[in-house]
Amino acid sequence: MRALKPLLLLVVLAIAALLWGRHTPEPSPAGIGQPSSHASVPATGAALPPFLPPEAADTLSRIAHGGPFEHRQDGVVFQNREDRLPRMPDGYYHEYTVDTPGLDYRGARRIITGGSPPRVYYYTDDHYRTFRQFEVSP
Repeated sequence: MRALKPLLLLVVLAIAALLWGRHTPEPSPAGIGQPSSHASVPATGAALPPFLPPEAADTLSRIAHGGPFEHRQDGVVFQNREDRLPRMPDGYYHEYTVDTPGLDYRGARRIITGGSPPRVYYYTDDHYRTFRQFEVSP
């Protein structure tokens, strides 16, 4: 089974790349904290909303499988100090890095999950200034 995981990851990424080519990315919303999409996204990354970069498929897969995560900060509690997401009890939100090609550091792209197990998902590409909500199918 362990030997199949890299192959499965490659298949997921290939599917995401093919689907990404069919969509024109939408610009980030001007409003802060306003959910902008409720597109359904299978945990495998087979159908990403157009605003998610293809690298989000890998992050979503890792979240669904409980890791492994490439960055030590992945999975830590997101504090929501600016209240840009709905107020929830401490520890409700967790953050995960969405890699940016060409960078040798974390970059600004994150997926924030809410609940344990996650019930709500948000994407930010501007380091927590704006968020777009999306759904993940079981």
